[in-house]
Amino acid sequence: MLIVGELINTSRKPIKEAVENRDAAYIREIARRQAEAGAHYIDVNCGTLVRNEPEVMAWLVELVKEAVDLPVCIDSPNPRALEVGLELAADRGQPMVNSITAESERFNTVLPLVLKYKARVVALLMDDSGMPDTAEQRIAIVRKLVGDLTRSGVPEDDIYIDPLVKPVSTSDSAGVEVLETLRFIRKEYSAVHTICGLSNISYGLPNRPVLNQVFLIQTMAAGMDAYILDPLDRTLMGFYYASQALLGKDPYCSEYLKAHRSGLYRKD
Repeated sequence: MLIVGELINTSRKPIKEAVENRDAAYIREIARRQAEAGAHYIDVNCGTLVRNEPEVMAWLVELVKEAVDLPVCIDSPNPRALEVGLELAADRGQPMVNSITAESERFNTVLPLVLKYKARVVALLMDDSGMPDTAEQRIAIVRKLVGDLTRSGVPEDDIYIDPLVKPVSTSDSAGVEVLETLRFIRKEYSAVHTICGLSNISYGLPNRPVLNQVFLIQTMAAGMDAYILDPLDRTLMGFYYASQALLGKDPYCSEYLKAHRSGLYRKD
């Protein structure tokens, strides 16, 4: 299982303000806290800063490298910002690219970067026809993306399919379609990984953490093996470790026991 810490993102007001004020100490602290909470990768996303995104990306990645000894997930719609981040992150273990799609222009632009830096890659289920609604539409894109990536030299083990989680507030079947897609991937592509931005499922609804927590458990049971999430959410991380143990993915319950000893399940 893989956790990508999502908090260094300029769409979040505290991070945007820290970037504007060049508050390096705050950025380093957020990176450090995510690492201590169990993140395996630190995501860096400054895509809202269109005017100077490559410059900000470089600054953020350098700060993350100063704070933690973890690989970095470079998250941007801008190929130039992706390359700047990947070049700097390449000396901290295998980097991750977020993301490639089956859209022709995006695929052809991002693929050379994935190959050049031997990166893991989040493959988002979108193509030139837009965003899929049904599991069948998602599955067709899975087949195309996995086929095109592997034929280009990307190992299946480096591919992380993002099934495109949509808010259940906009479609009653949004969660079900994702679960069906996950089951297909686990059956047909056992070496390929799956990942998602968990909180998308609850957008627009009250009590969002409850929906996120339940969807975490449901998707883990369906085969999801990586998440982009807030590792500082103690309850969510508690469910993550408990689910791993119950699904037989935590030998001797070692990670669950470690989380228990750290005080994760203690009620404050």
